[in-house]
Amino acid sequence: MLRPRAVTAVLLAVLLSPLATACTGSASGTADGARPAVTLAASDHLGGAPVYLAEQGDLWPAEGIEATVTSQPTGRDALNAVLGGQAQLGVVGDLPAVTAALGGRELRVVADLSRFSDWRLLTRTDRQITGFAALKGRKVGVPQGTNVEYALSRMLASAQLTASDVTVVNLAPNQVTSALARGDIDAGVTFPSFYDAARTALGAAYAELPFTGYTARTLLVAGPSANAESTTAVLRTLLRAQRELEADPAGARKAVLAQSKGVLQAAYVETYQPRYTYGPTLSPELLAQLEEEAAWAKAAQNLPGAADRAALLRSLDSGPLTAADPAAVTVR
Repeated sequence: MLRPRAVTAVLLAVLLSPLATACTGSASGTADGARPAVTLAASDHLGGAPVYLAEQGDLWPAEGIEATVTSQPTGRDALNAVLGGQAQLGVVGDLPAVTAALGGRELRVVADLSRFSDWRLLTRTDRQITGFAALKGRKVGVPQGTNVEYALSRMLASAQLTASDVTVVNLAPNQVTSALARGDIDAGVTFPSFYDAARTALGAAYAELPFTGYTARTLLVAGPSANAESTTAVLRTLLRAQRELEADPAGARKAVLAQSKGVLQAAYVETYQPRYTYGPTLSPELLAQLEEEAAWAKAAQNLPGAADRAALLRSLDSGPLTAADPAAVTVR
């Protein structure tokens, strides 16, 4: 038989139990039942297609979050939204993430979302650029500060050239085509979504040089206001979107096209989405590439931060992806 004091303790515990549960909440909601809000800045490119798919299919609630996704013209703009506090997470290119880390900005790489290596140097037939060595002394347009700039550096390096051997013209991604058409530049490198526009604008004068010597990586990065639980939920949602993409590639392309609201063209999505390799990872290959890019960025832009492997490893946060898919994290 319980003593009076023990009975009182049991009754008090029973009465307090619902209150404690209400105050604590759960992973899928807050005390009032609302889902945690997450803000994510994406860019209008196929590297972040799983984000488009998650948004179009409203996959976020299944992981207990309420996501607000904004589209930016480039990964650099998405990065600025994260650094400026307008978004907690961002879908960015590898080079902008590296330069932010070297600049001492508070940023964590939580996943490598996709990989792409089917690049083109766009040029004109009347410039007679039949190899990358022929770029020496020429004007080359490129959106500086994006991973497209690093693609150009790899093209030049394949012919033992550097940026000092050419005149680099800083252009917005959509300006490269018009600059080529006018003859203001001899060649240009831009996002694949503009390849068809350049081919149409130049007509018979269009020429290109394929290049596969650089794998562009689309990264998910977290700013200072992002928390591990919500970031893990975002990654679980993107894994779900990836599975849908693999199960129904044609349907996924339609969803991505619809969500882009006219920014991406159907022919481009049909042609180029299959050329991306999707699936969140954190791998030794990613770390090695970030190290190479950091060394290049320090030399090209005089950035102050450390570019060694240990410093870059500290900029990776494997916790959320380990929680979402432990097998996807192989970097140590």
